[in-house]
Amino acid sequence: RPLRKISEAFNNIANSINSQQELELAPFSHACSLVSPLFRCLGIAFKFAEMDYVAKVNDLCETSKSISTLQVMMEKDIADDCVRKAGSHTRNLLRVKRGLDMVRVLFHQILASQDNSLKNPASKAYGQVFSPYHGWAIRKAVAAGMYALPTKAQLLQKLNEDEVSARTEMQNYVTACTIIVMYIDKLFQSRELGTDW
Repeated sequence: RPLRKISEAFNNIANSINSQQELELAPFSHACSLVSPLFRCLGIAFKFAEMDYVAKVNDLCETSKSISTLQVMMEKDIADDCVRKAGSHTRNLLRVKRGLDMVRVLFHQILASQDNSLKNPASKAYGQVFSPYHGWAIRKAVAAGMYALPTKAQLLQKLNEDEVSARTEMQNYVTACTIIVMYIDKLFQSRELGTDW
């Protein structure tokens, strides 16, 4: 049951942030890897996000073998003057954070809706998180792909969840992810890197 694994992993990370610990890269990148199948379940509309997200998470997982925390990783990129370069770990972290945030907004919208269609929740999540950074062609392709989204019932079936358990796990993820996204944003802002690129 991937939703339970995701919500437990992100809860653990949120708890370590709340206890004022530096965020370790290995558990963070592992938790992020658990989210990858969700993009797959959403089908063609989020194919670009899945491919981009998986590649960036793989980089963070690989990096965690030699770098302990998100802070150390960012400091190294700053020292090497490569923060904004394609393929930098810090740039990849920013992209992964957007993927996590998109899922957070999607779950929030699903929880707020009584509808079986995912088109509105997915459109709102895409519009809020990814759309500002995408060119016209990608936005057009995503809009077309929204018609191929599974229904909420189909998504829950793919995730092996019923309505009640899914609502609990989604809410847990939304709560934990909010803490994690704010933490990552603060890391960028405290180093004057911004997050709008």
